[in-house]
Amino acid sequence: MSLLTQAQFRDRTTMPKADVDVVESIEAGYILNRLKFHTSRINSRLRKRYATPFAADGAGPELALGWLTDIVTPEVWLKRGVNPEDPQYVAADRMRDLAFADLKEAADSDEGLFELPLRESTEGASGVTRGGPFGYAEASPYSAMDVQAEIVRGGGR
Repeated sequence: MSLLTQAQFRDRTTMPKADVDVVESIEAGYILNRLKFHTSRINSRLRKRYATPFAADGAGPELALGWLTDIVTPEVWLKRGVNPEDPQYVAADRMRDLAFADLKEAADSDEGLFELPLRESTEGASGVTRGGPFGYAEASPYSAMDVQAEIVRGGGR
């Protein structure tokens, strides 16, 4: 199952719609197969941190739909036939690289800045399942020195 249908991809991509139609007429099913493959890739990458798979057919998080569109667009351009130095293709290729970098960052539980909603949750809920402040405090400022002295003497904690 894909996050986007072929028609939704057609509406979202920066490619001219006529070019998307040409690719589909030349090789029927190619675009949908690429959408399915990269949907699986997105779900696999984010599985450790978020509840995946995301809802299919355009109902998933908007951010994930944008990543999928940006990742598949250059592949469709190449299937259509494009000059690799065409400014429009170069821009699409940069967007693809950015989408992959964003995916990697979203999957990083330590440094990731993206918070995607859980599939089953209500609007605005966060998909971050772990986190919070990490700290340690003693009852008084003097007890910290006592603890350090115990550790040095071998009493440890």
